[in-house]
Amino acid sequence: MQLILYGNRFSGHSYKVRLALVLAGLAHDYRHVSLSLPHTERPADFRAASRWQEVPALVVDGVALVQSNAILQWLASEQAVLGGTAAEAQQLREWLSWEANRIGFSLPNLRYSRRFSPQGAAVEAWLEQRCRADLDVLNAQLAQQDYLLASGLSVADLSASAYLWWLADAALEISDWPHVARWLARIAVQPRWAHPDTLLAADAS
Repeated sequence: MQLILYGNRFSGHSYKVRLALVLAGLAHDYRHVSLSLPHTERPADFRAASRWQEVPALVVDGVALVQSNAILQWLASEQAVLGGTAAEAQQLREWLSWEANRIGFSLPNLRYSRRFSPQGAAVEAWLEQRCRADLDVLNAQLAQQDYLLASGLSVADLSASAYLWWLADAALEISDWPHVARWLARIAVQPRWAHPDTLLAADAS
């Protein structure tokens, strides 16, 4: 199976997919895409692979898959990558959907405003309130068990944690959510784990 992953070094959505591939030991070609370039100036192979000109895009034997959590679900169901147990399949889908609508929305946008392009105090206040509520949800769940699924580490954890490695960029302190902090520490000691700044570097291989 030939795998090509297109991503960007600032994208937690790219990171969650790359980390899943790395933790699973699946050989792949990682290609950094500069999102500062206009769409028409991005590499032609990326434009052909990414339906909406977004990262990540994973090309599997010539077939392109897009949207990070959809890719994670494919890896879990079709490649047996960190998919939990059969009985947890619905919980896994629920966590991936929750991430896309909640922490995967609030935190990236708050980080973007506070690090890259200020969106105004009112917007930031709304995003921070929402982000804190999302982190409260994670903290409550992780007070009960080590990972989001009872069986152990899954792609749900990779998805929900992806942007948390950059939490300081959003001017938030992980110490406010101690169970989340311990969860991140457990993820970080997994064999082959690496920080997004390492896995998503432009020259990463």
